[in-house]
Amino acid sequence: MRVSIAGAGQSNSTLFTVIASGRQVGSRPSVIETYRVGFNQLSALFKRLGATGANILAVTPAGQGAPTPPSTPAAEPVASAPASKPAATPAKKKPHANVPVNTYKPKTPFVGTVTENYSLLKDGAIGRVQHITFDLSGGDPQLEYVEGQSIGIIPDGEDAKGKPHKLRLYSIASTRHGDNYQDNTVSLCVRQLEYKNEAGEQIYGVCSTFLCDIEPGSKVKITGPVGKEMLLPDDEDANIIMLATGTGIAPMRTYLRKMFEPREREANGWTFRGKALLFMGAPKTANLLYDEDFNHYQETYPDNFRYTKAISREQKNTKGGRMYIQDRVLEHAEEIFAMIEDPKTHVYMCGLRGMEPGIDEAMTAAAAAKGLDWSELRPQLKKADRWHVETY
Repeated sequence: MRVSIAGAGQSNSTLFTVIASGRQVGSRPSVIETYRVGFNQLSALFKRLGATGANILAVTPAGQGAPTPPSTPAAEPVASAPASKPAATPAKKKPHANVPVNTYKPKTPFVGTVTENYSLLKDGAIGRVQHITFDLSGGDPQLEYVEGQSIGIIPDGEDAKGKPHKLRLYSIASTRHGDNYQDNTVSLCVRQLEYKNEAGEQIYGVCSTFLCDIEPGSKVKITGPVGKEMLLPDDEDANIIMLATGTGIAPMRTYLRKMFEPREREANGWTFRGKALLFMGAPKTANLLYDEDFNHYQETYPDNFRYTKAISREQKNTKGGRMYIQDRVLEHAEEIFAMIEDPKTHVYMCGLRGMEPGIDEAMTAAAAAKGLDWSELRPQLKKADRWHVETY
């Protein structure tokens, strides 16, 4: 270390130039930093630099000009002096770090009470889909969640081996404030699973049947919440493209209620100003879930929301075949990709896993029409936290 101070009786107003080298994070080379301080600040600066492990290379009165520091393999100027600990690249804050996760686990579930259970389908629909709401009052801690998360349900009874049934996850269909805006309920939309086994016997899903049949007042074991994949961005100017089939509409309902329900906007202090597109797939018009709400939002906010339906058994695509959601994506490909070029645009897809290949094929064709390679673009969107998929 070379220190050059002309005399000890300097005035407190005299400025000094201090040159020091500080070690970077990991194996990166050291950096050279220059400080200009008053005489009465030198002692404090020396202590601070010493605490960081920096080496003081030179100290000179500012009027004499700063000496040239010794060369280092990769000396880099830095904009500011180090704090009280070694300079380091700040850790990138994880997105949605404050979102609640696993407040209640399978071994210690929350026991909620069913407050309502009604059909979401109209006459002539295929299958069975119910809207079920649970009272979350009395939890310690409170079971809180945000839009886009899921909860687990542990059905009553035992499996064929005499063990308690395992939990099933369901996407939440209500906003964090609940359908009653009291912050103490959570709602699901549940389709009863049914299929034929190899012997031709009709089989019904254990948990879905349990929920579809459950009566108000019944107690239900609930776990969670879980999931950060489907959360909305905080940006009020974001654009949201939603692709859903069947009960995959659940998270989309939460987004749209947050965006367009007046009481939600007031409760959240969050006013959506972007553009939202919903592409909804269903076999029949009678199977469209929450259809009246979405039509109302489109009528009320025509500049911000458009609702497009793909009804496979009632509509035809351009080739004369059944209209599926991927056909609608192709029809609106130019608009979709124009929006995707905006870094504020997020795409959300939820529904049966079987919808993914069709959507992927449609996006591939749509991207190619614009000279883009979807196989390269999709991972980029995913890395940027703009491509959100939850299928089952």
